[in-house]
Amino acid sequence: MADWYYIGNYGQLGPLTREQVDELIEGGVIARDTYVWRAGMPQWITADSVPDLSQTFAVSGPYSAPPPPPMPTMSTMTPPAATPGFTNTAYQPYGSQLSVNPYTQMPLGMVKSNKSRVAAGILNIILPGVGRMYLGYAAYGVLQLVLTLCTGVLYLWSLIDGIIMLTGGLKLDGYGRVLED
Repeated sequence: MADWYYIGNYGQLGPLTREQVDELIEGGVIARDTYVWRAGMPQWITADSVPDLSQTFAVSGPYSAPPPPPMPTMSTMTPPAATPGFTNTAYQPYGSQLSVNPYTQMPLGMVKSNKSRVAAGILNIILPGVGRMYLGYAAYGVLQLVLTLCTGVLYLWSLIDGIIMLTGGLKLDGYGRVLED
């Protein structure tokens, strides 16, 4: 009988059979802290509080291995003693060094984009929002295009944005890759 419900990422889901609930627990969709309910329960409670479901959790174990501990950030790491000849370097764990570009303050060797910021700037000036869409910022591009079509006054936003792109104010494309000139 399908009488189980749970609260997932998309709200309340169900009704589900007990077998379906067991499959969702084994698949990691229903976690121990997921709220569940079925007919006869006075209120929503966490899945590990239901005696029937706690047995399923014991059998299935963790769905996946826990994530690795976070890597230390630049602000939490202490650099080794000053070594002559090394400037503008940041230290990563395990002693490897990563050079930093002094102008952009971004690590050297980052993935380069196949997009051109000059082309994006010109596109954004000529066709509002198209330059942003070309770079992978689809939401900004569509918003600029729609607002310019609805109220021609907001073309100024797209114009200023295109100029910022041309002058190098935009360093990364929509996917986090370094833009070419």
